[in-house]
Amino acid sequence: MKNVDDLIESAAELETRGLSKGEIADELNVSRETASWLVERSDAASVDEPAPSGQDRSVGEPQDIHVDWSAIGRDSGRMCHIAAAMADLLAKHGEDVDLTIGIEKAGGPIATLVARELETDLGTYTPAKHQWEEGDIEDLGGTFSRNFATIRDRECYVVDDTITSGTTMRETIEAIRAEGGEPLACVVLADKQGIETVDDVPVYSLLQVISVGKDE
Repeated sequence: MKNVDDLIESAAELETRGLSKGEIADELNVSRETASWLVERSDAASVDEPAPSGQDRSVGEPQDIHVDWSAIGRDSGRMCHIAAAMADLLAKHGEDVDLTIGIEKAGGPIATLVARELETDLGTYTPAKHQWEEGDIEDLGGTFSRNFATIRDRECYVVDDTITSGTTMRETIEAIRAEGGEPLACVVLADKQGIETVDDVPVYSLLQVISVGKDE
């Protein structure tokens, strides 16, 4: 993807496939607010509506950063190398950790490879944003998959692809603690905020992507 129009087109395609706005945000590695904006622009374009107030489409765009890591994700060998680097960041936290939790969707495949590197069990968590369309996301809840390992009061690591605001990571940490578990550390491919901790849990990233500039 090279520009905003590409993202708008992708958001329209994903909406057509029945994905919620929260899932679209996850697929495009953008915030929920950005996903809503992209869907609204795609809906307007589909009926040939002009941009608000006759302005250019770029006016009013949300302040966000799109991270495209598909060059890694489409190749299993590259994924293995990246997972090894992410596992190395986690390895110094706890000698007896035997569980890695991947945040679905994208965090699941990465967590699988990280868990293999660290020789831990694998669990997955589906965050509330996958059900989100509009309104207060706090009214929704996430779930741990029964097809994978359970928390069972264990220490664990948390793996995802990107951090945009930290909301999903915080939700996952809270869900793990509610099940009696203790997250020792989190790791992501890319961090858009430069977050070092979430609820007192250290967060590591291979890349920090920080927007630098003055607000207009």
